[in-house]
Amino acid sequence: MRDPNCIFCQIVLGERPAHVVLESPHAQGFLDTRPVFPGHSLLVPRDHYVTLPDLPRTLVGEFFSDAQRLTLAVQAAMEADGTFVAMNNIISQSVAHLHVHVIPRRRKDGLRGFFWPRQKYASEEEMAEVAGRIRDAAV
Repeated sequence: MRDPNCIFCQIVLGERPAHVVLESPHAQGFLDTRPVFPGHSLLVPRDHYVTLPDLPRTLVGEFFSDAQRLTLAVQAAMEADGTFVAMNNIISQSVAHLHVHVIPRRRKDGLRGFFWPRQKYASEEEMAEVAGRIRDAAV
């Protein structure tokens, strides 16, 4: 299951160059060409899935084990204090192929938490209502 027009599928197939940093039977990690900081890596499943909900449940554990390995490797190799691990689904997803960003972090590196403004719930009742809707939708 590969999309011949997908840049990440082309990388996995070796049709497009990339600096590969991790390989497993289910995933491949490579450096982001436009990193937030040096060492910023992307992990993609070898097969073409657009979003996390598209990834078969049988692959979730293996994929996130690879994400864990990559996170440890980036932090160690870059002598970072920690990492920022993120995934976009559709909104802000620059390539329509599931990918996890692993970004090395250092104290006072200038990156400020999340990139969007935070909001508050109007009340505990609103918070409980939202929680209930999400619980009811969980499958």
